[in-house]
Amino acid sequence: MHNIELACKNFMLNCVFADTAHDLTHVERVVKTAKLLAEQEQADLAVVLPAAWLHDCVAVAKNHPDRARASKMAADKAVSFLQSIDYDESKLDAIHHAIVAHSFSANVTPETLEAKIVQDADRMDALGAIGVSRCMKVGGAIARHLYHPDDPFCERREADDMRYTLDHFFIKLLHIAEQMHTRSAKEEARKRTDFMKAFLEQLKQEIA
Repeated sequence: MHNIELACKNFMLNCVFADTAHDLTHVERVVKTAKLLAEQEQADLAVVLPAAWLHDCVAVAKNHPDRARASKMAADKAVSFLQSIDYDESKLDAIHHAIVAHSFSANVTPETLEAKIVQDADRMDALGAIGVSRCMKVGGAIARHLYHPDDPFCERREADDMRYTLDHFFIKLLHIAEQMHTRSAKEEARKRTDFMKAFLEQLKQEIA
């Protein structure tokens, strides 16, 4: 699998990324997690690894109207690239599905073990210390306020993560662990979510 990983990484080096939270280091972390999950769940690495490497090969900003189409666009581009290097044709449909289904915005249910693993690996990178950091990066990139001045933790209002970065924790991030598919991912996701809850408690003390 080394050759296909090298080819995919070189391809990604020439891609434009949506923001600094979705750069090559994000992709590399997703690949690392996906590889570990695939080994633990006995999934097909010939599907998981190309899908993990290429899942963000099309850049669409979080607040762009085409965001829901981004994973389909990435899947199409990934398959075209894999065909150009004569990758195993029998794996392409599964790779395409795994890339399409990885995205929250696309709202596509993963139907295969490999797609579940790629989705779990990508969502894992939204949790823990790296998840907090990436959330802040995205918030800065699209010019969101950090938090609502009168109700930072959504105790008396509906969360609105189009305006406030901290609201994204309550709308999405704190619920990711419940949505993991594989047993291995669920355990790690719970640990990372506990860290994020501790971060929120510390923040609450600092801005009280």
